[in-house]
Amino acid sequence: GKTLQYKDLIKMPDKVDVWTRSFANEFGRLAQGAGGRVEGTNTIFFIHHHEIPNGRTPVYARIVVDIRPQKEEVERTRICVGGNMIDYPGDVSAKVADIATAKILFNSVISTPDAKFMGIDIKNFYLGTPMARYEYMFMPIDLIPQEIIEEYNLMDKVHNGKVFMEIRKGMYGLPQSGIIAQELLTERLAKHGYHPCRHTHGLWKHDTRPITFTLVVDDFGVKYVGREHAKHLADSIAKYYPISIDWDGKLYCGIHLKWDYQRRTVNLSIPGYVTSALHEFQHPEPKKPTHAPSHWNKPVYGRAPQLTSIDTTDTMTTSQTKLLQKVVGKFLFYGRAVDPTMLHILSELASAQTKGTQQTMDAMTHFLNYCATHPDASITYTASDMILHIHSDASYLTAYRAHSRVGGHFYLGKIPDNTNPKPNGPILALAKIIDVVVASAAEAEVGALFYNCKAAVPLRTILEEMGHIQPATPVQVDNSTAVAIANKQCKQVRSKAIDMRFYWIQDRVDQNQFHIFWAPGKGNYGDYYTKHHPIYHHQDERPNILNEPTR
Repeated sequence: GKTLQYKDLIKMPDKVDVWTRSFANEFGRLAQGAGGRVEGTNTIFFIHHHEIPNGRTPVYARIVVDIRPQKEEVERTRICVGGNMIDYPGDVSAKVADIATAKILFNSVISTPDAKFMGIDIKNFYLGTPMARYEYMFMPIDLIPQEIIEEYNLMDKVHNGKVFMEIRKGMYGLPQSGIIAQELLTERLAKHGYHPCRHTHGLWKHDTRPITFTLVVDDFGVKYVGREHAKHLADSIAKYYPISIDWDGKLYCGIHLKWDYQRRTVNLSIPGYVTSALHEFQHPEPKKPTHAPSHWNKPVYGRAPQLTSIDTTDTMTTSQTKLLQKVVGKFLFYGRAVDPTMLHILSELASAQTKGTQQTMDAMTHFLNYCATHPDASITYTASDMILHIHSDASYLTAYRAHSRVGGHFYLGKIPDNTNPKPNGPILALAKIIDVVVASAAEAEVGALFYNCKAAVPLRTILEEMGHIQPATPVQVDNSTAVAIANKQCKQVRSKAIDMRFYWIQDRVDQNQFHIFWAPGKGNYGDYYTKHHPIYHHQDERPNILNEPTR
Protein backbone atom coordinates (compact mmCIF):
# COMPACT_ATOMS: atom_id res chain seq x y z
CA GLY A 1 0.00 0.00 0.00
CA LYS A 2 2.98 2.34 0.21
CA THR A 3 3.40 4.92 -2.54
CA LEU A 4 6.66 4.05 -4.28
CA GLN A 5 9.26 6.45 -5.63
CA TYR A 6 11.80 5.90 -8.38
CA LYS A 7 14.56 5.03 -5.91
CA ASP A 8 12.27 2.30 -4.48
CA LEU A 9 11.29 0.90 -7.88
CA ILE A 10 14.85 0.41 -9.14
CA LYS A 11 15.58 -1.77 -6.11
CA MET A 12 12.90 -4.28 -7.17
CA PRO A 13 14.17 -7.01 -9.52
CA ASP A 14 10.86 -7.26 -11.38
CA LYS A 15 10.59 -3.50 -11.95
CA VAL A 16 14.12 -2.17 -12.28
CA ASP A 17 14.43 -2.70 -16.06
CA VAL A 18 11.16 -1.07 -17.09
CA TRP A 19 11.59 1.97 -14.83
CA THR A 20 15.27 2.45 -15.67
CA ARG A 21 14.35 2.47 -19.35
CA SER A 22 11.48 4.90 -18.66
CA PHE A 23 13.89 7.24 -16.85
CA ALA A 24 16.41 6.98 -19.70
CA ASN A 25 13.63 7.88 -22.13
CA GLU A 26 12.85 10.99 -20.10
CA PHE A 27 16.49 12.08 -20.19
CA GLY A 28 16.45 11.44 -23.92
CA ARG A 29 13.39 13.60 -24.45
CA LEU A 30 14.85 16.46 -22.44
CA ALA A 31 18.40 16.22 -23.80
CA GLN A 32 19.53 15.12 -27.27
CA GLY A 33 17.91 11.70 -27.48
CA ALA A 34 18.45 8.23 -26.01
CA GLY A 35 19.65 5.07 -27.72
CA GLY A 36 18.30 6.12 -31.09
CA ARG A 37 14.73 5.35 -29.93
CA VAL A 38 13.86 8.71 -28.37
CA GLU A 39 14.18 12.05 -30.12
CA GLY A 40 15.52 14.87 -27.97
CA THR A 41 14.10 18.36 -27.54
CA ASN A 42 17.33 20.15 -26.55
CA THR A 43 15.64 21.29 -23.36
CA ILE A 44 18.66 20.45 -21.20
CA PHE A 45 22.39 20.21 -21.83
CA PHE A 46 24.84 18.47 -19.53
CA ILE A 47 27.59 20.86 -18.46
CA HIS A 48 30.63 21.06 -16.19
CA HIS A 49 30.17 22.71 -12.81
CA HIS A 50 32.50 25.58 -13.75
CA GLU A 51 30.26 26.50 -16.69
CA ILE A 52 27.50 27.73 -14.36
CA PRO A 53 27.48 31.58 -14.54
CA ASN A 54 28.44 33.56 -11.48
CA GLY A 55 25.47 34.52 -9.33
CA ARG A 56 23.35 31.55 -10.47
CA THR A 57 22.61 28.71 -8.07
CA PRO A 58 21.64 25.28 -9.45
CA VAL A 59 18.56 23.68 -7.90
CA TYR A 60 17.69 20.05 -7.28
CA ALA A 61 15.90 17.83 -9.81
CA ARG A 62 12.91 15.81 -8.64
CA ILE A 63 11.94 12.45 -10.16
CA VAL A 64 8.20 11.77 -10.52
CA VAL A 65 6.85 8.35 -11.52
CA ASP A 66 3.30 7.46 -12.47
CA ILE A 67 1.20 4.83 -14.23
CA ARG A 68 -0.70 6.40 -17.15
CA PRO A 69 -2.81 3.72 -18.90
CA GLN A 70 -4.13 6.23 -21.45
CA LYS A 71 -0.62 7.16 -22.62
CA GLU A 72 1.53 5.35 -25.19
CA GLU A 73 4.25 4.89 -22.55
CA VAL A 74 2.34 3.52 -19.56
CA GLU A 75 5.18 3.67 -17.02
CA ARG A 76 5.88 7.41 -17.00
CA THR A 77 8.92 9.06 -15.47
CA ARG A 78 9.23 12.84 -15.38
CA ILE A 79 12.08 15.07 -14.26
CA CYS A 80 10.79 18.18 -12.53
CA VAL A 81 12.84 21.18 -11.54
CA GLY A 82 12.88 22.16 -7.87
CA GLY A 83 11.03 25.34 -8.80
CA ASN A 84 10.50 26.41 -5.19
CA MET A 85 14.21 27.25 -5.06
CA ILE A 86 14.20 29.43 -8.19
CA ASP A 87 13.97 33.19 -7.82
CA TYR A 88 12.55 34.20 -11.21
CA PRO A 89 12.34 37.99 -11.68
CA GLY A 90 9.36 38.07 -14.08
CA ASP A 91 5.64 37.17 -14.08
CA VAL A 92 4.97 33.46 -13.57
CA SER A 93 1.15 33.35 -13.50
CA ALA A 94 -0.30 31.40 -16.43
CA LYS A 95 -3.98 32.01 -17.22
CA VAL A 96 -5.77 28.65 -17.24
CA ALA A 97 -9.46 27.76 -17.07
CA ASP A 98 -10.95 26.69 -13.76
CA ILE A 99 -13.35 23.81 -13.32
CA ALA A 100 -16.45 26.06 -13.34
CA THR A 101 -15.48 27.43 -16.77
CA ALA A 102 -15.13 23.89 -18.12
CA LYS A 103 -18.50 22.88 -16.66
CA ILE A 104 -20.19 25.87 -18.25
CA LEU A 105 -18.65 24.88 -21.59
CA PHE A 106 -19.99 21.32 -21.22
CA ASN A 107 -23.46 22.78 -20.64
CA SER A 108 -23.05 25.08 -23.62
CA VAL A 109 -22.28 22.11 -25.87
CA ILE A 110 -25.47 20.19 -25.06
CA SER A 111 -27.54 23.40 -25.10
CA THR A 112 -26.38 24.56 -28.57
CA PRO A 113 -27.99 22.88 -31.59
CA ASP A 114 -25.55 20.66 -33.55
CA ALA A 115 -22.65 21.44 -31.20
CA LYS A 116 -20.18 18.73 -30.21
CA PHE A 117 -17.16 18.40 -27.94
CA MET A 118 -13.63 17.19 -28.63
CA GLY A 119 -10.34 17.12 -26.75
CA ILE A 120 -6.88 18.08 -27.99
CA ASP A 121 -3.71 17.41 -26.05
CA ILE A 122 -0.36 19.01 -26.86
CA LYS A 123 2.49 16.60 -26.22
CA ASN A 124 5.48 17.96 -24.30
CA PHE A 125 3.94 21.43 -24.27
CA TYR A 126 6.33 22.89 -21.70
CA LEU A 127 9.38 21.28 -23.29
CA GLY A 128 9.32 23.22 -26.51
CA THR A 129 9.41 26.84 -25.36
CA PRO A 130 12.75 28.66 -25.66
CA MET A 131 13.85 30.67 -22.61
CA ALA A 132 15.81 33.91 -22.75
CA ARG A 133 17.11 33.29 -19.22
CA TYR A 134 18.59 29.83 -18.68
CA GLU A 135 18.23 27.92 -15.42
CA TYR A 136 20.46 25.27 -13.82
CA MET A 137 19.85 22.05 -11.90
CA PHE A 138 21.72 19.01 -10.63
CA MET A 139 21.13 15.32 -10.00
CA PRO A 140 23.21 12.72 -8.10
CA ILE A 141 25.12 10.54 -10.54
CA ASP A 142 23.93 7.45 -8.63
CA LEU A 143 20.35 7.99 -9.84
CA ILE A 144 21.13 8.45 -13.54
CA PRO A 145 20.69 5.31 -15.72
CA GLN A 146 23.94 3.76 -16.90
CA GLU A 147 22.78 4.05 -20.50
CA ILE A 148 22.64 7.85 -20.19
CA ILE A 149 25.95 8.03 -18.32
CA GLU A 150 27.69 6.23 -21.17
CA GLU A 151 25.90 7.95 -24.04
CA TYR A 152 26.64 11.45 -22.70
CA ASN A 153 30.03 10.63 -21.12
CA LEU A 154 28.82 11.99 -17.77
CA MET A 155 31.60 10.62 -15.58
CA ASP A 156 33.85 13.41 -16.88
CA LYS A 157 31.27 15.99 -15.68
CA VAL A 158 30.73 14.72 -12.12
CA HIS A 159 31.37 17.27 -9.37
CA ASN A 160 30.92 16.24 -5.73
CA GLY A 161 28.83 13.27 -6.81
CA LYS A 162 26.46 15.40 -8.90
CA VAL A 163 25.87 16.04 -12.58
CA PHE A 164 24.83 19.55 -13.61
CA MET A 165 22.46 20.59 -16.39
CA GLU A 166 21.68 23.84 -18.17
CA ILE A 167 17.94 24.29 -18.87
CA ARG A 168 17.37 26.17 -22.13
CA LYS A 169 13.68 25.51 -22.70
CA GLY A 170 10.65 25.31 -20.47
CA MET A 171 10.18 22.11 -18.48
CA TYR A 172 8.08 20.78 -15.63
CA GLY A 173 8.63 22.48 -12.30
CA LEU A 174 10.00 25.78 -13.60
CA PRO A 175 7.80 28.56 -12.19
CA GLN A 176 7.98 30.44 -15.53
CA SER A 177 7.23 27.41 -17.75
CA GLY A 178 3.49 27.99 -17.89
CA ILE A 179 3.55 31.67 -18.77
CA ILE A 180 6.26 31.48 -21.45
CA ALA A 181 4.59 28.47 -23.09
CA GLN A 182 1.22 30.21 -23.03
CA GLU A 183 2.59 33.46 -24.44
CA LEU A 184 4.12 31.57 -27.37
CA LEU A 185 0.88 29.64 -27.95
CA THR A 186 -1.12 32.89 -27.91
CA GLU A 187 1.21 34.45 -30.48
CA ARG A 188 1.01 31.41 -32.75
CA LEU A 189 -2.76 30.87 -32.61
CA ALA A 190 -3.46 34.57 -33.18
CA LYS A 191 -2.19 34.06 -36.73
CA HIS A 192 -5.12 31.68 -37.27
CA GLY A 193 -7.82 33.82 -35.68
CA TYR A 194 -7.89 32.35 -32.15
CA HIS A 195 -7.67 34.64 -29.14
CA PRO A 196 -8.17 34.33 -25.37
CA CYS A 197 -11.25 36.09 -24.03
CA ARG A 198 -10.59 39.33 -22.22
CA HIS A 199 -12.08 38.57 -18.82
CA THR A 200 -12.19 34.78 -18.44
CA HIS A 201 -8.93 32.97 -17.87
CA GLY A 202 -8.42 29.97 -20.14
CA LEU A 203 -11.41 30.68 -22.39
CA TRP A 204 -10.66 31.13 -26.10
CA LYS A 205 -12.76 31.92 -29.19
CA HIS A 206 -12.24 32.30 -32.93
CA ASP A 207 -12.87 35.60 -34.69
CA THR A 208 -15.50 34.15 -37.05
CA ARG A 209 -15.74 30.37 -36.68
CA PRO A 210 -18.19 28.68 -34.24
CA ILE A 211 -15.35 27.50 -32.02
CA THR A 212 -14.98 28.00 -28.27
CA PHE A 213 -12.48 26.16 -26.12
CA THR A 214 -11.08 26.06 -22.61
CA LEU A 215 -7.37 25.58 -22.03
CA VAL A 216 -5.86 23.99 -18.92
CA VAL A 217 -2.07 23.81 -19.36
CA ASP A 218 -1.90 21.67 -22.54
CA ASP A 219 -5.45 20.25 -22.57
CA PHE A 220 -7.97 21.81 -24.96
CA GLY A 221 -11.69 21.23 -24.36
CA VAL A 222 -13.32 22.27 -27.63
CA LYS A 223 -16.93 23.12 -28.42
CA TYR A 224 -17.53 23.25 -32.16
CA VAL A 225 -20.39 23.35 -34.64
CA GLY A 226 -19.21 21.66 -37.82
CA ARG A 227 -16.31 19.22 -38.03
CA GLU A 228 -14.49 21.38 -40.56
CA HIS A 229 -14.09 24.11 -37.95
CA ALA A 230 -12.74 21.64 -35.38
CA LYS A 231 -10.27 20.41 -37.99
CA HIS A 232 -9.14 23.99 -38.61
CA LEU A 233 -8.25 24.38 -34.92
CA ALA A 234 -6.49 21.00 -34.79
CA ASP A 235 -4.48 21.79 -37.93
CA SER A 236 -3.57 25.23 -36.57
CA ILE A 237 -2.17 23.72 -33.37
CA ALA A 238 -0.48 20.81 -35.17
CA LYS A 239 1.48 23.29 -37.27
CA TYR A 240 3.58 24.05 -34.17
CA TYR A 241 3.13 21.13 -31.75
CA PRO A 242 2.69 17.35 -31.81
CA ILE A 243 -0.90 16.68 -30.70
CA SER A 244 -3.33 13.88 -29.96
CA ILE A 245 -7.05 14.28 -30.71
CA ASP A 246 -10.00 12.79 -28.85
CA TRP A 247 -12.87 13.30 -31.29
CA ASP A 248 -15.31 11.65 -28.88
CA GLY A 249 -14.41 14.07 -26.07
CA LYS A 250 -14.47 11.29 -23.48
CA LEU A 251 -11.82 12.68 -21.12
CA TYR A 252 -10.91 16.22 -20.11
CA CYS A 253 -8.60 17.19 -17.24
CA GLY A 254 -9.12 13.82 -15.59
CA ILE A 255 -12.93 14.03 -15.81
CA HIS A 256 -14.69 11.32 -17.83
CA LEU A 257 -17.46 12.66 -20.06
CA LYS A 258 -20.34 10.57 -21.39
CA TRP A 259 -22.12 12.51 -24.13
CA ASP A 260 -25.65 11.79 -25.39
CA TYR A 261 -26.24 14.31 -28.16
CA GLN A 262 -29.70 12.92 -28.97
CA ARG A 263 -31.02 13.35 -25.44
CA ARG A 264 -28.75 16.39 -25.02
CA THR A 265 -27.13 15.29 -21.77
CA VAL A 266 -23.59 14.83 -20.52
CA ASN A 267 -22.48 12.85 -17.48
CA LEU A 268 -19.31 13.70 -15.53
CA SER A 269 -17.41 11.16 -13.41
CA ILE A 270 -13.90 10.25 -12.24
CA PRO A 271 -13.94 6.43 -11.98
CA GLY A 272 -11.47 4.93 -9.56
CA TYR A 273 -10.46 8.23 -7.95
CA VAL A 274 -12.00 7.50 -4.56
CA THR A 275 -10.85 3.88 -4.50
CA SER A 276 -7.30 4.98 -5.28
CA ALA A 277 -7.41 7.70 -2.61
CA LEU A 278 -8.69 5.29 0.04
CA HIS A 279 -5.89 2.88 -0.86
CA GLU A 280 -3.38 5.72 -0.59
CA PHE A 281 -4.63 6.52 2.92
CA GLN A 282 -4.82 2.82 3.80
CA HIS A 283 -8.43 3.23 4.89
CA PRO A 284 -10.13 -0.10 5.62
CA GLU A 285 -13.48 -1.10 4.16
CA PRO A 286 -16.26 0.04 6.56
CA LYS A 287 -18.07 -2.71 8.42
CA LYS A 288 -21.41 -1.29 7.35
CA PRO A 289 -22.50 1.25 4.70
CA THR A 290 -22.27 4.92 5.63
CA HIS A 291 -24.83 7.01 3.74
CA ALA A 292 -24.17 10.40 5.36
CA PRO A 293 -20.87 12.30 4.94
CA SER A 294 -20.97 13.52 8.55
CA HIS A 295 -22.37 12.64 11.95
CA TRP A 296 -25.81 13.97 12.84
CA ASN A 297 -27.03 14.47 16.39
CA LYS A 298 -30.78 14.24 16.64
CA PRO A 299 -32.18 17.34 18.36
CA VAL A 300 -34.16 16.86 21.56
CA TYR A 301 -37.28 18.97 21.35
CA GLY A 302 -38.89 20.51 24.41
CA ARG A 303 -38.47 23.30 26.92
CA ALA A 304 -35.01 22.44 28.19
CA PRO A 305 -32.29 24.57 26.62
CA GLN A 306 -29.95 22.67 24.30
CA LEU A 307 -26.39 23.68 25.11
CA THR A 308 -23.49 23.42 22.75
CA SER A 309 -21.40 20.35 23.47
CA ILE A 310 -17.78 20.98 24.39
CA ASP A 311 -15.09 18.91 22.69
CA THR A 312 -12.74 17.71 25.44
CA THR A 313 -10.86 15.08 23.45
CA ASP A 314 -7.10 15.29 22.96
CA THR A 315 -5.63 17.43 20.22
CA MET A 316 -4.45 15.75 17.03
CA THR A 317 -0.88 14.55 16.76
CA THR A 318 1.43 15.96 14.10
CA SER A 319 1.01 12.85 11.94
CA GLN A 320 -2.77 13.05 12.27
CA THR A 321 -2.72 16.70 11.24
CA LYS A 322 -0.72 15.87 8.12
CA LEU A 323 -3.11 13.03 7.29
CA LEU A 324 -6.11 15.33 7.67
CA GLN A 325 -4.51 17.91 5.38
CA LYS A 326 -3.86 15.25 2.75
CA VAL A 327 -7.42 13.94 2.95
CA VAL A 328 -8.94 17.41 2.59
CA GLY A 329 -6.66 18.29 -0.31
CA LYS A 330 -7.27 15.00 -2.08
CA PHE A 331 -11.05 15.05 -1.90
CA LEU A 332 -11.60 18.78 -2.38
CA PHE A 333 -10.89 18.46 -6.12
CA TYR A 334 -13.19 15.43 -6.37
CA GLY A 335 -15.97 17.22 -4.47
CA ARG A 336 -15.76 20.29 -6.65
CA ALA A 337 -15.60 18.19 -9.81
CA VAL A 338 -18.28 15.52 -9.41
CA ASP A 339 -19.49 15.07 -5.82
CA PRO A 340 -20.64 18.28 -4.09
CA THR A 341 -22.36 16.23 -1.37
CA MET A 342 -19.03 16.07 0.48
CA LEU A 343 -18.25 19.81 0.38
CA HIS A 344 -19.92 20.67 3.71
CA ILE A 345 -17.92 18.18 5.75
CA LEU A 346 -14.73 19.03 3.83
CA SER A 347 -15.27 22.67 4.78
CA GLU A 348 -15.65 21.65 8.41
CA LEU A 349 -12.57 19.42 8.35
CA ALA A 350 -10.53 22.11 6.61
CA SER A 351 -11.42 24.63 9.33
CA ALA A 352 -10.02 22.20 11.93
CA GLN A 353 -6.69 21.50 10.24
CA THR A 354 -4.69 23.59 12.72
CA LYS A 355 -6.74 23.00 15.88
CA GLY A 356 -8.30 19.58 15.41
CA THR A 357 -8.93 16.97 18.08
CA GLN A 358 -9.61 13.25 18.22
CA GLN A 359 -13.23 14.16 17.56
CA THR A 360 -12.03 15.69 14.28
CA MET A 361 -10.26 12.44 13.42
CA ASP A 362 -13.48 10.55 14.15
CA ALA A 363 -15.32 12.88 11.76
CA MET A 364 -12.64 12.27 9.11
CA THR A 365 -12.98 8.49 9.52
CA HIS A 366 -16.76 8.78 9.15
CA PHE A 367 -16.26 10.83 5.98
CA LEU A 368 -13.88 8.25 4.50
CA ASN A 369 -16.44 5.55 5.26
CA TYR A 370 -18.98 7.60 3.31
CA CYS A 371 -16.52 7.83 0.40
CA ALA A 372 -16.04 4.05 0.49
CA THR A 373 -19.82 3.55 0.43
CA HIS A 374 -20.29 5.96 -2.50
CA PRO A 375 -17.03 5.70 -4.48
CA ASP A 376 -18.26 6.62 -7.95
CA ALA A 377 -20.34 9.79 -7.96
CA SER A 378 -21.37 11.49 -11.17
CA ILE A 379 -23.10 14.72 -12.15
CA THR A 380 -25.50 14.90 -15.07
CA TYR A 381 -26.18 18.06 -17.07
CA THR A 382 -29.19 18.46 -19.35
CA ALA A 383 -29.78 21.00 -22.11
CA SER A 384 -31.07 24.38 -20.93
CA ASP A 385 -31.45 28.03 -21.89
CA MET A 386 -28.03 28.60 -20.26
CA ILE A 387 -29.46 30.99 -17.67
CA LEU A 388 -27.67 31.03 -14.32
CA HIS A 389 -29.85 30.23 -11.29
CA ILE A 390 -28.84 30.23 -7.61
CA HIS A 391 -30.30 28.68 -4.48
CA SER A 392 -28.92 30.59 -1.49
CA ASP A 393 -29.22 29.56 2.13
CA ALA A 394 -27.58 30.05 5.53
CA SER A 395 -27.47 28.11 8.78
CA TYR A 396 -27.35 30.37 11.84
CA LEU A 397 -24.82 29.62 14.63
CA THR A 398 -24.00 26.11 13.41
CA ALA A 399 -20.24 26.57 13.01
CA TYR A 400 -17.56 26.85 15.65
CA ARG A 401 -17.42 29.88 18.01
CA ALA A 402 -20.92 31.11 17.12
CA HIS A 403 -20.21 31.41 13.40
CA SER A 404 -22.77 30.67 10.71
CA ARG A 405 -22.60 28.70 7.47
CA VAL A 406 -23.38 29.57 3.87
CA GLY A 407 -24.67 27.22 1.18
CA GLY A 408 -25.16 27.87 -2.51
CA HIS A 409 -26.33 25.71 -5.42
CA PHE A 410 -25.52 27.19 -8.85
CA TYR A 411 -27.00 25.65 -11.98
CA LEU A 412 -27.93 26.51 -15.56
CA GLY A 413 -31.63 26.41 -16.35
CA LYS A 414 -34.37 27.92 -18.42
CA ILE A 415 -35.37 31.53 -18.85
CA PRO A 416 -36.87 32.69 -15.53
CA ASP A 417 -40.65 32.65 -15.15
CA ASN A 418 -43.03 32.24 -12.24
CA THR A 419 -42.34 28.52 -11.82
CA ASN A 420 -39.71 26.94 -9.61
CA PRO A 421 -38.07 24.32 -11.89
CA LYS A 422 -36.10 21.27 -10.78
CA PRO A 423 -32.43 22.32 -10.76
CA ASN A 424 -29.90 21.06 -13.27
CA GLY A 425 -26.64 19.51 -12.10
CA PRO A 426 -24.56 22.12 -10.25
CA ILE A 427 -21.76 23.99 -12.02
CA LEU A 428 -20.71 25.32 -8.61
CA ALA A 429 -21.62 24.48 -5.03
CA LEU A 430 -20.68 26.76 -2.16
CA ALA A 431 -20.14 25.52 1.40
CA LYS A 432 -18.28 27.90 3.67
CA ILE A 433 -18.28 29.70 7.00
CA ILE A 434 -19.17 33.39 7.31
CA ASP A 435 -16.00 35.02 8.60
CA VAL A 436 -17.80 37.32 11.05
CA VAL A 437 -20.25 36.55 13.85
CA VAL A 438 -23.72 37.61 12.76
CA ALA A 439 -26.47 38.74 15.11
CA SER A 440 -29.55 37.06 13.60
CA ALA A 441 -30.74 34.46 11.14
CA ALA A 442 -31.74 37.26 8.76
CA GLU A 443 -28.21 38.68 8.82
CA ALA A 444 -26.83 35.20 8.13
CA GLU A 445 -29.15 34.92 5.11
CA VAL A 446 -28.06 38.35 3.83
CA GLY A 447 -24.47 37.23 4.33
CA ALA A 448 -25.22 34.11 2.27
CA LEU A 449 -26.59 36.33 -0.49
CA PHE A 450 -23.36 38.33 -0.42
CA TYR A 451 -21.12 35.26 -0.73
CA ASN A 452 -23.25 33.52 -3.36
CA CYS A 453 -23.82 36.54 -5.55
CA LYS A 454 -20.17 37.52 -5.31
CA ALA A 455 -19.29 34.04 -6.61
CA ALA A 456 -21.90 34.43 -9.35
CA VAL A 457 -20.43 37.61 -10.89
CA PRO A 458 -17.55 35.85 -12.70
CA LEU A 459 -19.93 33.05 -13.76
CA ARG A 460 -22.15 35.64 -15.43
CA THR A 461 -19.08 37.01 -17.21
CA ILE A 462 -18.04 33.55 -18.42
CA LEU A 463 -21.53 32.88 -19.78
CA GLU A 464 -21.68 36.21 -21.61
CA GLU A 465 -18.21 35.75 -23.11
CA MET A 466 -19.40 32.35 -24.38
CA GLY A 467 -22.32 34.13 -26.05
CA HIS A 468 -25.07 33.38 -23.52
CA ILE A 469 -26.52 36.78 -22.55
CA GLN A 470 -27.81 36.83 -18.99
CA PRO A 471 -30.87 38.53 -17.53
CA ALA A 472 -30.89 39.43 -13.83
CA THR A 473 -29.80 36.16 -12.19
CA PRO A 474 -32.67 34.68 -10.15
CA VAL A 475 -31.59 33.93 -6.58
CA GLN A 476 -33.93 31.83 -4.45
CA VAL A 477 -33.98 32.54 -0.69
CA ASP A 478 -36.23 31.13 2.03
CA ASN A 479 -35.95 34.08 4.45
CA SER A 480 -38.41 36.91 3.75
CA THR A 481 -36.49 39.47 5.83
CA ALA A 482 -33.30 38.90 3.84
CA VAL A 483 -35.28 39.27 0.60
CA ALA A 484 -36.80 42.53 1.85
CA ILE A 485 -33.37 43.91 2.85
CA ALA A 486 -31.80 42.96 -0.48
CA ASN A 487 -34.65 44.59 -2.41
CA LYS A 488 -34.89 47.64 -0.09
CA GLN A 489 -38.48 46.75 0.79
CA CYS A 490 -38.32 47.18 4.54
CA LYS A 491 -37.54 49.90 7.05
CA GLN A 492 -34.29 48.99 8.73
CA VAL A 493 -33.99 49.37 12.48
CA ARG A 494 -31.99 46.60 14.13
CA SER A 495 -30.69 45.46 10.74
CA LYS A 496 -28.63 48.66 10.49
CA ALA A 497 -25.96 46.75 12.41
CA ILE A 498 -25.50 44.26 9.55
CA ASP A 499 -21.93 44.05 8.25
CA MET A 500 -21.59 46.77 5.62
CA ARG A 501 -20.14 44.32 3.07
CA PHE A 502 -23.52 42.65 2.89
CA TYR A 503 -25.07 45.83 1.47
CA TRP A 504 -23.11 45.08 -1.70
CA ILE A 505 -26.05 42.93 -2.72
CA GLN A 506 -28.42 45.93 -2.76
CA ASP A 507 -26.20 47.73 -5.26
CA ARG A 508 -26.03 44.67 -7.52
CA VAL A 509 -29.82 44.33 -7.40
CA ASP A 510 -30.07 48.01 -8.40
CA GLN A 511 -27.77 47.26 -11.34
CA ASN A 512 -30.18 44.51 -12.45
CA GLN A 513 -27.56 41.80 -12.05
CA PHE A 514 -29.65 39.79 -9.57
CA HIS A 515 -33.30 39.14 -8.89
CA ILE A 516 -33.73 38.09 -5.24
CA PHE A 517 -37.00 36.26 -4.53
CA TRP A 518 -38.54 34.17 -1.78
CA ALA A 519 -39.47 30.50 -2.18
CA PRO A 520 -40.19 27.76 0.39
CA GLY A 521 -37.14 26.26 2.05
CA LYS A 522 -38.12 22.70 1.11
CA GLY A 523 -37.08 23.30 -2.51
CA ASN A 524 -33.91 25.26 -1.68
CA TYR A 525 -30.92 23.06 -2.55
CA GLY A 526 -28.55 25.54 -0.90
CA ASP A 527 -29.71 24.19 2.47
CA TYR A 528 -27.94 20.89 1.77
CA TYR A 529 -24.49 22.50 2.11
CA THR A 530 -25.11 24.40 5.36
CA LYS A 531 -25.50 21.80 8.08
CA HIS A 532 -25.35 18.16 9.13
CA HIS A 533 -28.40 16.16 8.05
CA PRO A 534 -29.88 12.79 9.04
CA ILE A 535 -29.10 9.76 6.88
CA TYR A 536 -32.51 9.65 5.22
CA HIS A 537 -32.13 13.25 4.07
CA HIS A 538 -28.84 12.47 2.33
CA GLN A 539 -30.34 9.40 0.70
CA ASP A 540 -33.32 11.44 -0.53
CA GLU A 541 -31.36 14.48 -1.69
CA ARG A 542 -28.17 12.99 -3.14
CA PRO A 543 -29.88 12.00 -6.44
CA ASN A 544 -31.35 15.52 -6.71
CA ILE A 545 -28.08 17.29 -5.93
CA LEU A 546 -26.25 15.25 -8.58
CA ASN A 547 -29.22 15.43 -11.00
CA GLU A 548 -29.18 11.69 -11.47
CA PRO A 549 -31.44 10.46 -14.29
CA THR A 550 -34.82 9.11 -13.18
CA ARG A 551 -34.84 5.33 -13.37
